[in-house]
Amino acid sequence: MRIMAIDYGDAHTGIAISDPTGFLAGFTTTVDAYRPEVVADRVAALAREHGVEELVLGHPKNMDGSLGPRAEKAAAMAELLKETTGLPVVLWDERRTTIDAHQILMAGGKNAKKRKKTVDAVAASLILEGYLTYKKSHG
Repeated sequence: MRIMAIDYGDAHTGIAISDPTGFLAGFTTTVDAYRPEVVADRVAALAREHGVEELVLGHPKNMDGSLGPRAEKAAAMAELLKETTGLPVVLWDERRTTIDAHQILMAGGKNAKKRKKTVDAVAASLILEGYLTYKKSHG
């Protein structure tokens, strides 16, 4: 079962799609768009193209676990994605994801400009990895 993880952002949305076994991140890309409808349409097209059956959307809670405006935007995007794709959408706690993505890329020697370009896709891969690990242990 192919699963797509989405790190939704204001201008850049990271996408990671698992391989057919549903165990590894296979394909990553970034959607550069501000309008939620455009992002949802791109996600729907990628989901069809890759035979995705489930979406996992990063849900950016505050560090104390409360929900702020970013989490509300993600919840609204989840509803839009359900309508646009007809697929189930899981909201996944991604509190540390973007910080971790920056650290991984820094350790890999990427400069700030290059890091900005790939951080969203890496963050999406980390969301996917976390979710797949969870599914394996709670399957």
